[in-house]
Amino acid sequence: MKPKSRISTISGIVLILSFGIVPFLMSQQTREFPYQNPGLSLDMRVNDLVSRMTADEKISQMMNTAPAIDRLGIPAYDWWNECLHGVGRAGVATVFPQAIGLGATWDEDLIFRVATAISDEARAKHHEFVRNNSRRRYQGLTFWTPNINIFRDPRWGRGQETYGEDPFLTGKIGVQFIKGLQGDNPKYFKTIATVKHFAVHSGPEPERHSFDAVTDERDFRETYLPQFEMGIKEGKAYSLMCAYNRYNGEACCSSTSLLNGILRTEWGFEGYVVSDCGAITDIYRGHKLVATPEEAAAMSVKAGTDLECSNVYRNLKASLSKSLITEEEIDVAVKRLFTARFRLGMFDPPEMVEYTKIPYSVNDSEQNKALARETALKSIVLLKNENNLLPLRKNIGTVAVIGPNSDQSFVLLGNYNGTPSDPVTPLRGIREELAGVSEVIYAQGCNWVSGMNSEKPDEELKREAIEAVRKANVVIMCMGITPRLEGEEMKVTVEGFRGGDRTRIDLPDIQQELIREIHALGKPVVLVLLNGSALAVNWEKENIPAIIETWYGGQAAGQALADVIFGDYNPGGRLPVTFYKSVEDLPDFSEYKMDNRTYRYFRGEALFPFGYGLSYTTFKYSKFRVMSQTGTESPVTVSVRVKNTGKMAGDEVVQCYVTVVDHTVPVPIRSLKGFKRIYLAPGEVKTVEVILPPESFSVIDENFTRVVKPGRYLITAGGLQPQISSMVKEPGIFKKVITKF
Repeated sequence: MKPKSRISTISGIVLILSFGIVPFLMSQQTREFPYQNPGLSLDMRVNDLVSRMTADEKISQMMNTAPAIDRLGIPAYDWWNECLHGVGRAGVATVFPQAIGLGATWDEDLIFRVATAISDEARAKHHEFVRNNSRRRYQGLTFWTPNINIFRDPRWGRGQETYGEDPFLTGKIGVQFIKGLQGDNPKYFKTIATVKHFAVHSGPEPERHSFDAVTDERDFRETYLPQFEMGIKEGKAYSLMCAYNRYNGEACCSSTSLLNGILRTEWGFEGYVVSDCGAITDIYRGHKLVATPEEAAAMSVKAGTDLECSNVYRNLKASLSKSLITEEEIDVAVKRLFTARFRLGMFDPPEMVEYTKIPYSVNDSEQNKALARETALKSIVLLKNENNLLPLRKNIGTVAVIGPNSDQSFVLLGNYNGTPSDPVTPLRGIREELAGVSEVIYAQGCNWVSGMNSEKPDEELKREAIEAVRKANVVIMCMGITPRLEGEEMKVTVEGFRGGDRTRIDLPDIQQELIREIHALGKPVVLVLLNGSALAVNWEKENIPAIIETWYGGQAAGQALADVIFGDYNPGGRLPVTFYKSVEDLPDFSEYKMDNRTYRYFRGEALFPFGYGLSYTTFKYSKFRVMSQTGTESPVTVSVRVKNTGKMAGDEVVQCYVTVVDHTVPVPIRSLKGFKRIYLAPGEVKTVEVILPPESFSVIDENFTRVVKPGRYLITAGGLQPQISSMVKEPGIFKKVITKF
C-alpha cells in the first residue's frame, strides 16, 4: 500500500503530515495522487503516475504535441523547442552568432556564458507563456540543441548549425553549451539539451529521408562518435535526437545497435531519445525497411526512440493489437519522458524550483545584448591583412560599403534563430562607428546569385557601386551567401546550390565579377565574408589586401565588424573548418569515408587551414615543455610561454595537436587535443598549460576498440596547426616527440 499524506490548515498555516516520507511544505494545492507529492522519490512518483495511465494515454504522451490528461492533473506539453544560438521561434530574443561562429571563438568559458544567458531567457519565456495559459510549440523547456554533427564537407547546408569539422573542438564547445542550458541544480534541470543528429549525419539534404551513410568502424569511432560521447558523458545531456538517415543499413531511429548498444550500454545514457521530425515515417516510406506505420513505430520504440516528432506513434495502439510491441515496452519510454518533466520541476510547487524565479526582464536585456556583441567580436576571423591595411583610421574620409550582405538583417541570423529587437547590419554598424567623423556611402552592387529578383537590373546595381567607389577613399565589400541559399532541405535550385546544399564552394559568379571590377578601380578594398560554410576565395586571397570572416554573426554582427575594422577590437577568432581551394579537392559529397576530408585527413594544401586566424598584434612562444610520466593512467602536461610582442592588446588561441608516430593501424595526420584562448596586453606574458589525458594518445586498434599503446607521439603547441610535411620548428610552433606508456 502506498504511503498517504494528510493535510490540515490551522490559522492559515498549511501543515502536511506525511507517513513514511519527509514532511514537506507546499503552496496551497490539493494532492490527489502520490505522484504529486514532492517528498516521494523520483522513481516512486514516475511509477505511480504511469501506472494510472491507460494505454491510449501513454501513447498520446509519446509524440511531441502531448495533450493534457485532465483526470490526472497532467497539463499539455509540446516537447519541440529550439535554441541553437538563442531562443528560437518564440518572439523577441537575444540572437547570438550562428553555431559555426560560436565554434570560431574557440572559447569554452564564453560558450558557457552564452548558453547560460540563453537558458535564462528560455526559462523566463516558458513561465511567461504558462502564466498566460499557453503551452504550444516553442514554449517549453526541452530544446533540440546543440547540433554536434561533424561538418565533414563544406557543401552541407546545415554545417552552419555545427561547431565545425573537428570532434574534439566540437565536443568541448558542445559540453559547455549543454552545461549552460541544463544548469547545475542537483535536482532540477534548468532546461534539457538534446544532442543531435545521432549518428553519421551531414547531408546531402535532398536525400536525407532515404540516404544510407556508410562508413567503416574506424571512421565511425574516430570521427563520428567522440563528440557525442563527450556530450553524454561530460556534458550529461539528458536528451538525444536520432537522425533521418540510415547508418550502414539501419535507420538511426530504429537502430538497436546505436540507441541501446552504444548510447545506453556503452555510455550509460539515462535520458530519453527523440526522433528527428518525420524520421519514423521515413522508416517505411523513405528507407522502406518495413511496410507499415505500426511496424515502424513498434521497432523504433523497442530500439530506444522514446519520443516522436510527428504522429506515427499514434499507430502504437495497432502495434499492441498485432503483438508487435508490449505495453511494458511502451512504459519504458513513457517513464523516461515523465522523468524528464519531473526533473524540470513541472509537477512541483514553483517555489521549490530556483529557475522559476528568473524574471522575464532578462529576455533581450542589456546584459545579454552586450554578451551577443562580445561573442560576435570573438567569432570574427581575420584571414588576410596585407601591409597592415587594417585597422582603418576612423577619419579616413569617404567609405564605400558595397555588397548584397551589407544591409540585410536576415543574413545575420542564420537558421533556427530568434527575432532580435534591434539587429545591426554591417552598413549600420559602420555608419554608427564613423558618425561625425567620415562619410559612408552605400550601394548594393549585385544580388547574391544571378537570376534573383531585384528592384533594379544587375547592370544598374553594378553601375551604382562603381560610382560610389570612385568617390571613396576605401571600400568595404560585404559579400558571401545567405541562410536563404544554404540550410535545411530548401527549395533552392539556382546555380551553385541544390536543396539547401552547395554544389560549388566559391563565391557565385556575379559576386566574383563585382569584386574584380571594384578591385580594378585601384582603391584599397576590405572583403567581408558573411556565410555559414567555407568559401574558396582563391583570387580574392591573391588580390584583395584584407579579408575578414564574420559568419552569420547574430544581432550585433554589424557593431562587431565595425569594431574590428576600425581598431576598437583586435580579432582573435580561429577557423573551425578548413577552407579548401576547390571542390575538386574533395571526395564525392555523398561519400562518408573520412579519407582526404578535414584537416585530420586532408593531404592537399588548404586555402586557409583549420585553426587559422590573424591578429593586429604579434605573439612570441617560448619555454615549451612536455612533462610526462610512465603508465597508461598518467596524463601529459604541455606548457608554453606566450608573450604579446606587438603594440595592441589581443587574444591568442594556443593550440595543441598530437600525431601518432608509431602506428600499425590507420590514424589521423594530426588531431587537436587541447586549446586555450587567452588575452594579452602589449608586453604581457602568460604561461599556458594544457593537460593531455591518456585518451589523447589513443587509437582505434585492429579490433576497432579505442586503446592506448606504447610508442612515440609528436606533440605540437602554437598559434596554429603545423604544416603536414614539415618536421622542423616553425615560427610560433613548438614540437617534441615523446615516448609514452
